[in-house]
Amino acid sequence: MRGWTAVAVIGLVLAGCGTGAPVATRTPLLDPIPSVAFPVSSPAPTTTTPSPAPSREEVVVVLNPGHNGGNAAAPEEIGAQVPAGGGQVKACDTTGTETNAGYPEHAFNWDVAQRVRAALTAKDVTVVLTRDNDTGVGPCVDVRTDIGNRANAAAVVSIHADGSEAAGANGFHVAYPDPALNEAQGEPSLKLATVLRDGMARAGFSPANYIGSDGLDGRDDLAGLSLSERPAVFVECGNMRDATEAAVLSSENGKQRYADAIAASILAYVAR
Repeated sequence: MRGWTAVAVIGLVLAGCGTGAPVATRTPLLDPIPSVAFPVSSPAPTTTTPSPAPSREEVVVVLNPGHNGGNAAAPEEIGAQVPAGGGQVKACDTTGTETNAGYPEHAFNWDVAQRVRAALTAKDVTVVLTRDNDTGVGPCVDVRTDIGNRANAAAVVSIHADGSEAAGANGFHVAYPDPALNEAQGEPSLKLATVLRDGMARAGFSPANYIGSDGLDGRDDLAGLSLSERPAVFVECGNMRDATEAAVLSSENGKQRYADAIAASILAYVAR
């Protein structure tokens, strides 16, 4: 009944109740009923306690500063034969090398390890050292490796400097286990070695020109690699017997550059 209102319909009904014929009466549309805005109460404010941020999973990195300051005074102890992995045995430890000016490798390794530890700790990485000073003896290479295994380390990085007498030998290299004797020694260790090699190169250090290939060197004779059940590498930062490189290895600025490159590489590897 388009155009008819309720009143008109009622009029028709009433008209039909009389004696005459029903008369259809069309009335104008009524004004629309004005809308009324009813107040709507706002929901009571709720107080939400923010959820604590999820804690970051702990990442453990083991730093192994090669050799020790007291090794030279304990030849029998460090000369004792210990397991070296792959059915091999070798000396508990060695004294390490030194520059022609007498700066010892063990001191370089210890110094750089302290700097790397500080950088990693600042990024919430738990750092375990295989020795706690630079005046003691050892520990033996098998004991050092066991520290990394028991710590369930995400990465084990041994810090060293080389002592090649070859004329013109210089540059860094990163040793990794080859062949791999377990899963951790395979792709994880090679990846760690590659990340460290790339980080050292980005920092301006040149790959070794006398050992390995493009800064990488697969080894089967290093107990710290062969005995490891965690991703593990050795970083030989440079050749202490090369006069030019020895000057860098001995300087405060040089040691900080090495530490920065190693720390940045480890952080990249563990995604921190």
